[in-house]
Amino acid sequence: MPRAYESELLDYITSRCLKPGDQLPPLEKLSDELDVSIGKLREQLEVARVLGLVEVRPRTGIRVMEYDFAPAVRASLMFALACNRHLFEAYSELRNHVEFAFFHEAVALLTPEDHRELRELIARAWQKLEEHPPRIPHPEHRALHLTIFRRLNNPFVKGLLEAYWDAYEAEGLSVFSDYDYLHEVWTYHEGIVEAIVAGEVDKAHQLLIQHTKLLQRRPTPRTQRRSTVPSFSKVEQPQVAES
Repeated sequence: MPRAYESELLDYITSRCLKPGDQLPPLEKLSDELDVSIGKLREQLEVARVLGLVEVRPRTGIRVMEYDFAPAVRASLMFALACNRHLFEAYSELRNHVEFAFFHEAVALLTPEDHRELRELIARAWQKLEEHPPRIPHPEHRALHLTIFRRLNNPFVKGLLEAYWDAYEAEGLSVFSDYDYLHEVWTYHEGIVEAIVAGEVDKAHQLLIQHTKLLQRRPTPRTQRRSTVPSFSKVEQPQVAES
């Protein structure tokens, strides 16, 4: 099979069917075996490290990593955003459609333990919003979305979703700017989780679609306005203190 990349180092790994955790020889030995200069191998090694394909440590040497799509997407996405910040909107749209498409499959794989974890994330988020002053529950926001899709046996879907949250943070969207906006976001989140736990997956899916539209009208600190908080049947409206 012809190589799809120009890297003697990656070809060495794939041709020998090395598995995650397997050790590679030192670069000096690889250089002799592959008839490639150490300088070129160092360049290839750095590319492989950035892509998350290998790990390099002083004492343990070079080790093959479990395949993860996120590092490659993240590196490309961050470069794109550095050139044009408006590309985040395009990637956000891609992420939304990926979540929509895989939602039913992902939810079907969740365990009772996952359900408990999702509810705990909701509780922690409301606790932060009820503090004086309130704190932005961004770690909970990221964890909630990724937890829903954690059981998928698809590294490409999970890599795309993980890279989105890195870009979200890089764009400064994890900064607290508007209390009412966050109240609305987490009301949707609670509705989604309660529908998942109740087995009402279609309802949860519709709430997810509605919820993703909030980012498009996310208020800035200059545009403080009241938001209409949605009400969901069978979902108790959380009582959150005003800041």
